Amino acid sequence: MKQRITLQFLILLFLFSCTKESQPITITPEDFHGSVDKVTEIMIHDIFSPPVASRIFAYPNVAAYEILASQENEYQSMANQLRDLEPIPTPKEVETINHELAALIAHIELSKRLIFSEDRIEAYRDSLYTIWEDKNAKEFNASKTYGLEVAEHIAKWMSGDNYNQTRTMPKFTVDTDDPSRWQPTPPAYMAGIEPHWNKIRPFVIDSASQFKPSAPPSFSMEEDSDFFKELKEVYDISNEITASGDDSEEVEIAQFWDCNPYVSVTRGHLMFATKKITPGAHWIGITKIASRKTNADVGKTVYAYTKASIAMADAFISCWDEKYRSNLVRPETLINEHIDENWEPILQTPPFPEYTSGHSVVSGAAGVVLTEIFGENFAFDDDTEVPYGLPVRSFTSFTHASDEAAISRMYGGIHYRAAVEIGVNQGRNLGKFVVDNLKMVQ
Repeated sequence: MKQRITLQFLILLFLFSCTKESQPITITPEDFHGSVDKVTEIMIHDIFSPPVASRIFAYPNVAAYEILASQENEYQSMANQLRDLEPIPTPKEVETINHELAALIAHIELSKRLIFSEDRIEAYRDSLYTIWEDKNAKEFNASKTYGLEVAEHIAKWMSGDNYNQTRTMPKFTVDTDDPSRWQPTPPAYMAGIEPHWNKIRPFVIDSASQFKPSAPPSFSMEEDSDFFKELKEVYDISNEITASGDDSEEVEIAQFWDCNPYVSVTRGHLMFATKKITPGAHWIGITKIASRKTNADVGKTVYAYTKASIAMADAFISCWDEKYRSNLVRPETLINEHIDENWEPILQTPPFPEYTSGHSVVSGAAGVVLTEIFGENFAFDDDTEVPYGLPVRSFTSFTHASDEAAISRMYGGIHYRAAVEIGVNQGRNLGKFVVDNLKMVQ
């Protein structure tokens, strides 16, 4: 009997000694950078258009931010500030919830709902779930339950932004009788993408047309007209900067900011798309660079991602509203018809109308918001394009970077000067409105 008790005691002692003690789960800024990078990687694989990509960035960031803002005194909720957004649910087990973990889980869950290749993000998510549950099952499960609850709340709000309705709206009709109107461009001659994007519910701005820019120069092929002069300028600049090969500074700038997920490559009878990030993804990458440089904590990192992505999402809505209103023909079409039939732009022309420049509007908005967060004259080295074979470029400020992104479109031969200069101001005005009207810091 005594031996049996001793044996049982030894077994219990062995089992107790083998039981792993739970440890708190620590979430770092790098965990959020990793999640955003994974989503960007999947978006490149799935080939989302720039406007749709901006939506994919924004909603998961909102979900993560709202969870953190509910717990941190430094930040305030965007409920009743963003259109139709109601406060997130209150957690039932506050004591056992790790809010940073719940925020990351909500970010991953909403991202999964917005991309096509769900299996890719599920594999990433499950690997993290295994680590977290092994470290502290109670903390993980409570945080997961709350994170998924908030993700569901944001998903319900997201479903009311008219995106699903625009999927069934008619394709854009090309006006072949009017030479001033946009025509599909080579090599793929794709139809105009997202012609109904102005019907998407904005986040902060009052309406898609709130920052409607002034009209472009009146269409005219008379050589002394402002429009023709801008057309000729695109042609002349392109020839000048390529005269000595592809190693000029202007060509490098054009290629660095290309960010066109629709580049078509033809080899023999085969046509395929090369995969690149969108302009919004480039600025999300810059947000990561700034967050790392300043050693931003989790709260500030998510705050920066969220405010930047909201401003860019509204910028795409504003820009696309003008694109399909003015419906202006691209330089490539007119140069080939009237000046030089063999001319090709340095960059492949994207498949939508010319005015205003999407890069200019979005970069202008992002630059203003990031300046508010990280300050004026914030110098940084931009390595966002290194994975795509392009070198690092250095900037003295976010304004410097947005100016270069804007002018890159004219160097690339895909925009007139008006679309660039008026577009970047359109974006900056919109960005200032977001800064002035979206209160996120207490």
